[in-house]
Amino acid sequence: MKALYESVYNLPATSFTVRQFEERCFSAPYHFHPELELTYIIKGKGKRYVGSRIDEYQSGDLVLLGENLPHCWKTEATDPEEINAKSIVIHFGRDFLGEHFFKVPEMKLIDKLLKVSRRGVQFKGNITKEIGQRMYDLLIEQNNIKKLGKLLNILDNLSLTNDYVVLEQQNIYEDIAVIEREKINNVTAYVVDHFKNPITVAQMATLVCMSPHAFCKYFKRITRKTFMEMVIDYRIDFAAQQLIHTDLAISQIAFESGFADLSNFYRTFKKKHSPLTYRKSFLK
Repeated sequence: MKALYESVYNLPATSFTVRQFEERCFSAPYHFHPELELTYIIKGKGKRYVGSRIDEYQSGDLVLLGENLPHCWKTEATDPEEINAKSIVIHFGRDFLGEHFFKVPEMKLIDKLLKVSRRGVQFKGNITKEIGQRMYDLLIEQNNIKKLGKLLNILDNLSLTNDYVVLEQQNIYEDIAVIEREKINNVTAYVVDHFKNPITVAQMATLVCMSPHAFCKYFKRITRKTFMEMVIDYRIDFAAQQLIHTDLAISQIAFESGFADLSNFYRTFKKKHSPLTYRKSFLK
């Protein structure tokens, strides 16, 4: 599985796109594109993957993603026969209004927001529902000039709030060359889809056409962590979300997160927290 490059198509009369998706489950794989993306989840819940981070998402989720930041939403289907996933998505290029548009004084706050979005931004609070409605108004607007005005209004409103969290604390994806980014994205995409199963360094080395030794040195140089540390981070993050959002037994969570035995899970998780204490702290 590779992190797919997604080509975003604009209609001839528009410089950005706004679409609504209705699916049984979100079908887009772990992917990236040079356009920025603003996504509002109308319906659905599951896991959101942005860079190397995993979070739970649900209806009302509002996220702004910067250029070339890999991501996907994986749906937890409540009914396999129904529409379980519905979203509105806006794509626009950093220079879709000209190279220097966001550099003028009036755009200072929006420009700052777009820079922060390179690491992914999840908005919180009452603004999410308000922006979701504005995105729907933008979707149904027929006049292209008014559509452009509505998009700038949305970005202006988002730039004025401090109620957000940055998703990817250390975004390696914006600072590396294109060919290296492709390799790292392919490795991360595979881990996103398979971290619950056994994964070896040899498998990843083959995926990117390198020897295991060369791959280990390359991966550590780019990400500043070993490949297995990355896999364990995904497993621990997934387990942490399960501890918070489900009533599953800790042993079941351990195995579903990719740990081969319970003692290894406890030993690894306790480097951050005790699993039981972690769950109880959130229940309180």
